[in-house]
This record gives sequence, structure tokens and C-alpha cells, in this order.
Amino acid sequence: MRHRKDHRKLSRTAEHRRAVLRNLVTALFQYERIETTVAKAKEARRLAERLITFGKQGDVAARRHVARFVTRPAVSAKLFDTIAPWYAERAGGYTRIVRLGHRLGDAGETAYLELVKSAEQKEEERERRLAAQETKEKALSASQTKKPKAAEEGAEEPKKRRGAKKEGEIAAPARRRGRTHVKTG
Repeated sequence: MRHRKDHRKLSRTAEHRRAVLRNLVTALFQYERIETTVAKAKEARRLAERLITFGKQGDVAARRHVARFVTRPAVSAKLFDTIAPWYAERAGGYTRIVRLGHRLGDAGETAYLELVKSAEQKEEERERRLAAQETKEKALSASQTKKPKAAEEGAEEPKKRRGAKKEGEIAAPARRRGRTHVKTG
């Protein structure tokens, strides 16, 4: 029985478990949503919520505490500058676990671990995505209207590779290595 046992062992040594959880929490703050198993998500959620609380404090001691756990300085800065202000008025419950189902390979139960966002934040993110998509489409259409320099100057065709097929030629069947027939009986 596991009475009064506080955390999940995740079938790992203490060092490996700490490394896995550090990487999960860092990825959560970087991408704002990650896919993992339910057990790992529940453990990472505990740590992520504590680190967001430190981010809300914002003092030097909190920054040092977070920097010891989060593996990338840029992600640590993102936690203090952008993520923590989202939850200034919220007393807890900064993350959510959305169960997805079972993996095909080992039937492990998977879930999304994501940061909770308000309706305004979701709308801003949607607008930002749409604006980025529009600029991408404009750049793509602009690049298609321009002709490449080689076509304008009438440059030579590139040399054909050895064994390249000519138009209308049928490819020979691929050779097999080893035995070409199988004995029966």
C-alpha cells in the first residue's frame, strides 16, 4: 500500500524523474500546450503551478528558484514577462489536463497539458495566427509572380543524373539481393 506517499515514481530513478519533469514543464511554458501521458501530466501540473506562483511573485528569489528548475533562460523570462501576468487575478488552477485516449503502440493513456487562457487571450491569439497566415499568403503570391533569373536569361538545362529515365521509357524491375526463389516443402 502507498499510504501517505506524495508523488508518482513514473518507473524512473529520482534523477531521471526530475529531468523528465523539468523538460515537461519547460516545454509547457515554451509551447503553452504539450501532449504526454496522464501520469506525467499530473506530476508536471503540480510543478508548473508552483512555478507560475513564483512567477507571480516576481522578486529576485523567485527568479532564482525558477531558473534552477526551468532549463532555458528564454523560457524562464517568458514565464515572468508574459505567462505570470495572465494569472495576476487568479488564485490557482493555471493548467488543465484534457484526456485524449490511448496510444496505439503501448495503450498508454495520453492527454494534453495546457495553460488555461481567458477568452480575450484566445481571441488575440486567433487574430495573430490569422495575420501571420495572411502575410504568408501574400509573400507566397508575390514570389510566384516573379520569374526566376535563370528562366529570363535562357540558362542551360541542368545535367541529367546517370540512369535517369527518358520520356516514355519504362523502368526496369529492381534487382533483388540474395536468393531469388523460395524452397517449399
